[in-house]
Parts: sequence; C-alpha cells; structure tokens
Amino acid sequence: MEEKVTNVLLSGVGGQGTILASDILCSVFHEIGYDVKKSEVHGMAQRGGDVTTHFRFGKKVYSPLIKYGDVDFLISFELLEGLRYINWVKKEGKVLLNDQEVYPPAVNLGKMKYPEEVAKTFKKLFKGNAFVIKALDIAVKCGDARAINIVTLGAFSKFFDIKDEIWERNLLQHLPEKVHQLNLNAFREGKMAI
Repeated sequence: MEEKVTNVLLSGVGGQGTILASDILCSVFHEIGYDVKKSEVHGMAQRGGDVTTHFRFGKKVYSPLIKYGDVDFLISFELLEGLRYINWVKKEGKVLLNDQEVYPPAVNLGKMKYPEEVAKTFKKLFKGNAFVIKALDIAVKCGDARAINIVTLGAFSKFFDIKDEIWERNLLQHLPEKVHQLNLNAFREGKMAI
C-alpha cells in the first residue's frame, strides 16, 4: 500500500446518486485495507441542485476535505457540474464524465445559455486523461435511468486493480435486493464504456 493519499471528487445534481456512489467507494476501498474519509455537500439537492462528495483514501487520511487543485480523479455525473470543478483537478489528474446535460433553472428560464462542447474542453485540457461515457444511455438500456451512478462506478473501477467481486459485493450491500441484478448489469456495462 502506498503512503500517498488519493483524492476523488464526485459531482452531480440532486437525484443522480452522487452520495450513494461515494458510499460504495468508501466500502470498496475500506475493504481492501485503506483508511478512507468522505465529506458531502448537498446544496439544493432535492431540487436538482449541486451535490458534491470529497472522497479520500490512503494508508492514513487525516481530513475528508480535498484542497483546491489537489483532485486526482474527478467523477461527474453531469457535464456542467464537471465544468464547475475543472480547476480543482491536478494537471495530471483523470476526469470521468457522464455525457449528460441537466439544465439549471436559469437555462430553463432563458436567462443563461448552457455551455457548449464541455466534453471537448475537458479532452483538450486533460489530453488522454478525460474519459466521457454515455452513462444515461447505458443505464436506460439496463432498465433504469437512475443507475447512471452505478454505470459510472463501473467505468471508474477500470482505473484500479481491484477484483470485480469486491466492487460488486460492496455495491449490493448499499442497494435493495429488488434492484441487485439491474445494478450489477449497469456496473458491468459501465466497465465496458471506457
């Protein structure tokens, strides 16, 4: 186990399962022996507002909060929410984006315009370290649009040498039995997305 602490920032909008995804990450990395810390910011989550989670793992982690500019991995379930945290990511950091647009109220009211080509911005800035997946399409194909977080975790799991059974066991511990198979399918499809 390396001494370095790895910083993962998850961002999305209310209802996308950002907090559930971070809970699953905590379980997975704790099981394989890491010290883990997590901090959540809900904002106006129930109204489709910004939701972020700081997740850190390492041999010893003293604080759950990630310093600005110190993110190793940015996982974003929505493009604009990813853009909101682009400057938090290290130059050599990795970004995993769900290619989905959820319009905030100001855009819906015509007061602002949704930014164009967000994914291209990330790909240009992070060269080969920006990964864009169509998690919503995959989740719908698996049977439930709400599984975008699990699809994205499947893709994220590719960055680590952790056995699938550990990911899947911890995933199922956080979900009701009636949606186990759907979410296992979503996770496995997500693994093939990058």
